[in-house]
Amino acid sequence: MHADSRMLSIHKNHLNNIGMYLTKETKEEIFSKHGKGKNDTGSAEGQIALFTHRITHLTEHLKNNRKDYNTERSLVKLVGKRRDLLDYLVKKDIMRYRAIVKELGLRK
Repeated sequence: MHADSRMLSIHKNHLNNIGMYLTKETKEEIFSKHGKGKNDTGSAEGQIALFTHRITHLTEHLKNNRKDYNTERSLVKLVGKRRDLLDYLVKKDIMRYRAIVKELGLRK
C-alpha cells in the first residue's frame, strides 16, 4: 500500500504541474492584448494568440521529451485549429489577418 500512496502522490504532483503555464491571469493578458478585452474569449485574434501561446509551450516540451507522442498529436491538432482560424480571418477581414500575423510573428 505504501508504494500505491507514493505513486498517487507523484501522480497528483504531476497533475498539479500540468496547466500551470496557462493561468487565468495569463489568459486574461492574452485576450486583453489581442482581443477586444480580457473577457473577449471568442474573437478569432484572441483564440489565435492563445493557441500560439500553447503551441510555443508544447514545442518547448517536445524538445525535452521527444517520445511524448500524445503531446505531439495534440500539437498537430492545435496547429490545425490555428490554421483554420487564420484561414477564416483571411476570408473575413484581410486587415485583421495581417495585423495578428504581424503581432504574433507567424509565417505566411
